[in-house]
Amino acid sequence: MTSNFRQTVDQLLEGTTVAINGQSPWDIQIKDERLYGRVLSEGSLGFGEAYMDGWWECDQIDELITRIQRHDVVSKLKPNAALVRDSILARILNLQSKSRAFKIGEAHYDLGNDLYQAMLDKRMTYTCGYWREAQDLDRAQEAKLDLVCRKIGLKAGQKVLDIGCGWGSFAKFAAEKYGAEVVGVTVSKEQVELARELCRGLPVVIRLQDYRDVKESFDHIVSLGMIEHVGYKNFRKYFEVVHRCLKDDGLFLLHSIGGNKSVRSTDPWITKYIFPNSMLPSAKQLSEAVEGLFVMEDWHNFSADYDKTLMAWYANFEAHWEELKNKYDERFHRMWRFYLLACAGTFRSRMNQLWQIVYSKNGVPGGYASVR
Repeated sequence: MTSNFRQTVDQLLEGTTVAINGQSPWDIQIKDERLYGRVLSEGSLGFGEAYMDGWWECDQIDELITRIQRHDVVSKLKPNAALVRDSILARILNLQSKSRAFKIGEAHYDLGNDLYQAMLDKRMTYTCGYWREAQDLDRAQEAKLDLVCRKIGLKAGQKVLDIGCGWGSFAKFAAEKYGAEVVGVTVSKEQVELARELCRGLPVVIRLQDYRDVKESFDHIVSLGMIEHVGYKNFRKYFEVVHRCLKDDGLFLLHSIGGNKSVRSTDPWITKYIFPNSMLPSAKQLSEAVEGLFVMEDWHNFSADYDKTLMAWYANFEAHWEELKNKYDERFHRMWRFYLLACAGTFRSRMNQLWQIVYSKNGVPGGYASVR
């Protein structure tokens, strides 16, 4: 039976340049022959878990995933129980309702500030950097934060809402460099604690709050890497909240990972181990959600920069593993490595995108001047 499973897997890999037990750094080295059956029955969930269990190795997981994604190998597998279950639940339930809003904070962002301090740039920016002229992660993230400020035309004294503020990197940058007042909201208790410390002495307020509960008015609004947790059933409500809180002449900048196809759920392994109840919006879903609310002024795709960002995070993570391993075990090590490198592969293959979209409520008089 194992030989039949092996033959099926070989057929799935045809044309990808990925070989079983081959000599290339992106080839899969099998440590447990049960892998074939596990992948065929459990799909991407089984593949990721098998790596966590040590059933296979690969010198360049990022390149392995790039090649698999370019040939859309996952779509050739039969739907498995986890995928079917997640798809049904996403249709029946509102997985990102207010009652579930804080789950992602507890499951992912509250893992430990020490982990993220080791992995991220000096400002702790957990979103894609802007590498157009940058040579390292710190500069790429500062360039991204500055790009956001320039795109919304931020001026001293203006009040900005940051939906999904993380550890306050944008809030701190906007206050220090542009003289802005910033209100940041997040669903992570750990982020709130550290963000308040990092932004101490600045005109910055950090709240543990769901975006739906924000009531004030702001000159501009930004949201960097948060709408991926909103869910397709809540996209309209999300933009209605932004519309309610944004002044008539203000701008809203949305920074988001995007998918090439409209979906209602995400990869089962990502759902189980990294981002529960997440999903990537498509261009169609975003466009439909803003119809009648906003004018789309600018749409900027720099998804290749996320590949570089993820590889920089991975390098930092591995460089600091010796000091992290007293708190996080080897299974976590393999899980996190697979997460970072697999995600890099999805961007390198162009299966995932990174968008910055600028919206106005009534259209910028005379037109919006795109900033790059």
